[in-house]
Amino acid sequence: MRQDTSVSVETEQFAVAGPGPAETAPGAAVSIRRLGHSYAKLRAIDRLELEVPAHGVLGLVGPSGCGKSTLLELIAGLQEPSEGEIDVEGARDGAGRLSRCALMPQRDMLLPWLSALDNAALALRNRGVRRRDARDRAGRLFERFGLAGFERTKPAALSGGMRQRVAFLRTLVSGKPVLALDEPFASLDAITRAEMQGWLAEALAADPRTVVMVSHDVEEALYLSDRVAVLSGRPARVVEELSAPAPRSADRDAAVTDPAFVAVRERALTALKKGAR
Repeated sequence: MRQDTSVSVETEQFAVAGPGPAETAPGAAVSIRRLGHSYAKLRAIDRLELEVPAHGVLGLVGPSGCGKSTLLELIAGLQEPSEGEIDVEGARDGAGRLSRCALMPQRDMLLPWLSALDNAALALRNRGVRRRDARDRAGRLFERFGLAGFERTKPAALSGGMRQRVAFLRTLVSGKPVLALDEPFASLDAITRAEMQGWLAEALAADPRTVVMVSHDVEEALYLSDRVAVLSGRPARVVEELSAPAPRSADRDAAVTDPAFVAVRERALTALKKGAR
């Protein structure tokens, strides 16, 4: 089925109109019930129950290889679960979930032969928007994303942080209401990573979306999320769900050193160790 290709950009915010919402459970944009998933005899996910309210941000942390990326692919409709149910804004089939979700993988996946602008516009081009219109719509956001002047620059000439901004712009401009972010800053150095965390927090505050984000960094997950689900080792189960301290300072360094934040971080680390056993 051909998707609607009408997309509008609000230049005063990061807002990009996407598919209209379908019928959904009251207050829940993403609902996961009794989810199980297996690859042949390998059990990856078992009896998972999670819910994300509209415009909520859920962080997922867990041991390496526990199935976090698989869970994002299931939510985004790239795979169908072996058992249970995933509802994304009323859509329960893979195609429906995919039409409502934009997945940003661990690597930025920028095409080296395209400019930063054409990479950012790629999501619109894939939806059938004409090249000139797609470039115009994506280009309006370059200044707000700290990319002004780099529209014609190829990915090889961009810093790691700038490449991630282009990748996130491409994800956001798709217009989809649910974003699945798979360790978006894993490849960056510590200083750039901290800067990008603050930047992403501001971007999501300006243009709220429903977000499910995988991170191997507990501090990052707590800073960027409203709630964090700590997953066990394979097969993934929820060990504990924690609410991030609120209100949080816009100053990342002040936020992560606040005693309330530190206390929740220690609880998350304890749960992570418990789940890894």
